[in-house]
Amino acid sequence: MRILFFGDSITDAKRNRTAEDFDKSAFGYGFVIQTAGKLYEKSLTDYEVINRGIGGDRIVDLYARVKSDLWNLKPDVISILIGVNDVWHEIGNQNGVEIKRFDNIYRTLIKETLEVLPNAKIIINEPFIMKGSATEAEFDKFLAVKDYAKVAKKIASDYNLYYLPLQNVIEKACESAGNDNILVDGVHPTVKGAVIIANEWMKLFNKIEKEI
Repeated sequence: MRILFFGDSITDAKRNRTAEDFDKSAFGYGFVIQTAGKLYEKSLTDYEVINRGIGGDRIVDLYARVKSDLWNLKPDVISILIGVNDVWHEIGNQNGVEIKRFDNIYRTLIKETLEVLPNAKIIINEPFIMKGSATEAEFDKFLAVKDYAKVAKKIASDYNLYYLPLQNVIEKACESAGNDNILVDGVHPTVKGAVIIANEWMKLFNKIEKEI
């Protein structure tokens, strides 16, 4: 079973983009390598994990590379995490993606992916945000990420896809351990944060796997 993770820096996590797929350095240090480890605990031969995250990506960037980085690789399971940069880039340099456009392009990406890969199982992951060094100064603006998460959830529902909630579990972990122990800067997970996401992802995947 080929599993492809598609998204921004949270997925990318400084992966080695020149490494061969399935090489450990191609996974990065984030939740993808944590998830790969949990999959390989289940079986050393049944899964192929591919990381196609690129730091800084917005939904428009995913759509621009969807053929080369997703369709051409023909995954059985596709996991998408996107949304924070669509807000962040607007705050930082007025190059974000407004929510209506985010909705339209995300829907187009999903619709066309289902046409190309009709048997693929698609997981839409909830984008999340917390107060941290990168977000605290303008946190009221960063809260828009939660609105983008609602759009992502509605798309998952409309296309009968799987949706993985993450904001609440991240918030609870931050309440227990402190924001900086879960997210480095309010956006990017620490190792602890990556493990939390991987655990939630595996809970959903184990249910999906029974349907395949």
